[in-house]
Amino acid sequence: MDVKIYTRTGDAGETGLLGGGRVPKSHPRVEAYGAVDELNAMLGLAAAYLDGEEPAALLRELQQDCFLLGADLAAPPGPARRQETGLPQVTAQRVQALEAWIDRLDAELPPLRQFILPGGTVAASALHVARTVARRAERRVAALAAQEEVNPVILQYLNRLSDLLFVLARWVNHRAGVPDVPWQREP
Repeated sequence: MDVKIYTRTGDAGETGLLGGGRVPKSHPRVEAYGAVDELNAMLGLAAAYLDGEEPAALLRELQQDCFLLGADLAAPPGPARRQETGLPQVTAQRVQALEAWIDRLDAELPPLRQFILPGGTVAASALHVARTVARRAERRVAALAAQEEVNPVILQYLNRLSDLLFVLARWVNHRAGVPDVPWQREP
């Protein structure tokens, strides 16, 4: 089955939700899954900078998770939606997997004793940008959760993912021999 790129159904500023229903494109649900989509694209960019290196495979795995997050967010709230969409959800086990990655990578790094500036290698810089996009996605999902039902694991996952991306950026710099640049109160 070929997927048509344009449908014209969103030309009036509305979009369809998985499992039915339409909402304005400015709806908090669309903002939330749109931010997760941006995160997914940023993870793809970071993975391209790490092509062939160990973290690239991890980032591709995280992109798969982002698709599940986005699909979960794109479904209207309600108990029947999971049956209607037939899509799996990101589980607490994935959050635990992120924590295991954080612990593994952080064990190889010098202790962090102060704030650092985002940057370093191009790959680490892309990971820092992905981290900030993950935080924005988390804020958008939190705003949606204040209004409508949201799978609570999504917030946990995004919170942990941003932590992982921070540690991964430091790890990539460390492996490249690029030290963290400390933030200075008085430049």
